[in-house]
Amino acid sequence: MADMILPDAEWQHRAGLAGLVRVLGDVRFVGGCVRDTLLGIPVSDIDLATSLAPETVVEYLKEAGITAVPTGIAHGTVTAVIESGPVEVTTLRRDVSTDGRHATVAFTDNWREDAARRDFTMNALYADPNTREIFDYFGGLADLEARKVRFIGDPYQRIAEDHLRILRFFRFLARFGDEPDGEALRACSDRANDLMALSRERIRDELLKLLVARDAVRVVELMIRRRMFVPILFVRSAERLAYLAKREAEAGIAPDPIRRLAALIPPEDVETVGARFKLSNLQRRRLQAAVARPVENAKALVYRAGQEGAVDRLLLSERPIREAMVAATWEAPCFPLTGGAIIRRGIKAGPQVARLMRQIEDQWIAEDFPDSARVDQIADELVLRSINNS
Repeated sequence: MADMILPDAEWQHRAGLAGLVRVLGDVRFVGGCVRDTLLGIPVSDIDLATSLAPETVVEYLKEAGITAVPTGIAHGTVTAVIESGPVEVTTLRRDVSTDGRHATVAFTDNWREDAARRDFTMNALYADPNTREIFDYFGGLADLEARKVRFIGDPYQRIAEDHLRILRFFRFLARFGDEPDGEALRACSDRANDLMALSRERIRDELLKLLVARDAVRVVELMIRRRMFVPILFVRSAERLAYLAKREAEAGIAPDPIRRLAALIPPEDVETVGARFKLSNLQRRRLQAAVARPVENAKALVYRAGQEGAVDRLLLSERPIREAMVAATWEAPCFPLTGGAIIRRGIKAGPQVARLMRQIEDQWIAEDFPDSARVDQIADELVLRSINNS
C-alpha cells in the first residue's frame, strides 16, 4: 500500500543515483535511507531493492558503464559504484531455510514477501525513487512515529531465523525507541541463550554499535535487569557507563565504543574481553589503557598516551572534566631535541645519551612544553651536571 510521500533530501540528488535508477527501472529505496529520512537523520548508505535477478542487475550495469561488484550475489546483492559512491542493489528475496546464523534464500518478484523477511517494521519501508511514494506492508510508519521497535510477525520466529536480532532489537531501541514493545522484549529475554550460538565477531560488532547509540545507558540498564548479558559478557552494573556518558556530554566529546566498553566491563576483565571479542591489537591496547588511573596532567597525558588514550583515561577518572576537554583539543608538539645534540655537547654515544634525553624530555614536559630555546638551556644544564658528576 502507498501511504505517504518520502520527504526530499540531499542524498536523493547524489551524483549518478538518478542514472542508476533509470538503468535498473523497477527499483525502490529500502530500509535505513527511508527510515532515517522520515526521522530527519542524515543518510549515509543508500540501498535499493529490485525485482530484477542479480545477474540481470550486473548485465544492465555493465551495459550502462557502471561498475558492478558482486559483493553478495549468492544472496542477491550487487554493489553499483556510481560517482557519489557505492549503492547496494538487492533482489527481492524470501527465506527458504534458516538456522539462527545463516539463511538460504530464493528470489521473488513479490515486494510483500521481501518485506516479510526483514527484522523490524521500521526497516521494511520502501519508497519509489520517482514519485517518492512510501510502501508500508507491516505498520512501520505508525511504529516509527510512535518510536516503537517491533518485530515483523512473531518475535520468536524472527529470533529463531537470526539470533543476532536479539541484540539488534536492543540497539534499535537505544537508537530509535522509547518504551520497548512488550512482546518483543519477552521474546528476547526468553531466547537470550541463543546468543551463545553466534560468532563473537557478530556479537562484538552489534554490541559496539549499541554502546554509542542515543539512549545506550537506559537500554543497557534494561538489558542488565533482563540478564541479557549473561550469555555473552560479565557486566555488574551500568553505573560506570552512565558516569562516562554524562561526562562525555558535559565535555562535548562524542561517544566512543571502545571507551564505553571499558566503562561497561570490570577493569580486571579487559584483557579477557579483548581476546574473546577478537578486538584488533590496537583496540585491545586502548581498552587496557583506558582503565589505567591518570597520574599526569592532561597535556602530559596526551603527549605520552596519545589524544585518544588521554581522553579515555580522563573521562573514566574522577579528574575535572575540563582536563578531558583540554586533552580532546590539544595537539602534542614533537620533542625538539635529538641524540646528536647531546653528543655535540660532549657526551659519548651510548646509554648515557638515552638517559639524558629522557631526563631532558621529562623536564620539558614538567615545564609545560616550553620552546626549543628553553630545551637547549635544559640540555646544557643537565649535560654539564652529568660531565661534572662523571
